[in-house]
Amino acid sequence: MRTGVLAKKLGMTRFFDEDGAHVPVTVLSLDGCQVTAQRTKDKDGYVALQLGAGAKKAKNESKAMRGHFGKAQVEPKAIVAEFRVDEDGLIDVGAEFTADHFVPGQKVDITGVTIGKGFAGAIKRWHFGGLRATHGVSVSHRSHGSTGQRQDPGKVFKNKKMAGHLGQDNRTTQNITVWRVDVERGLILVKGAVPGAEGGYVKVRDAIKKALPAEAPKPGGIRKAQAEAAAPAPAEAEAPVETNEAGGEE
Repeated sequence: MRTGVLAKKLGMTRFFDEDGAHVPVTVLSLDGCQVTAQRTKDKDGYVALQLGAGAKKAKNESKAMRGHFGKAQVEPKAIVAEFRVDEDGLIDVGAEFTADHFVPGQKVDITGVTIGKGFAGAIKRWHFGGLRATHGVSVSHRSHGSTGQRQDPGKVFKNKKMAGHLGQDNRTTQNITVWRVDVERGLILVKGAVPGAEGGYVKVRDAIKKALPAEAPKPGGIRKAQAEAAAPAPAEAEAPVETNEAGGEE
């Protein structure tokens, strides 16, 4: 099982496929998604990767999290989340994910927080049909109707569909198709809509109901940490120069 990634929802646009059909897509940006910690069976009791994405000023971060990011040698992140993985799915701390972690045509599951709508009526919240808009109904066409019974049980049951807070819930949309990936700009384009508002972060992981494509990179599409990439390659040891009896080089 591979890890998922944290991506920032930039908005929606559209493309036209080879047949000229209109394809609406959502644009997701990896936004500096990096591994910030590992969770191992011996130390933590389970196997997972903690990822961070986005940028956050160090002065706005708590002292504990500043120390956490400092230990991992990564910049403070706007959001962190964990993804369960297999033992062979662990990735080094500091590695940054690239858009080719997913391949075009792959199915993914995307989790996000839905847009908050505030207090909403029963028709908008639960899609009720409303009352008759004709004789006998006076200024209550969009009411939800009766909510209780008679003296027995004499109450309104819990979880009754009524007016209340709408949105701001965790939602997962499954089996979304990856339309295209842009490695240079770190963009993942997926077909259709995904939960969440523009500028919010979502979790993108391999679909649990579909098989992983054979060409998908394992343990993931990553680029190594900057410190490791900038380190010079070790110089090869020079062979000793042989000399003859007269002291000259052969």
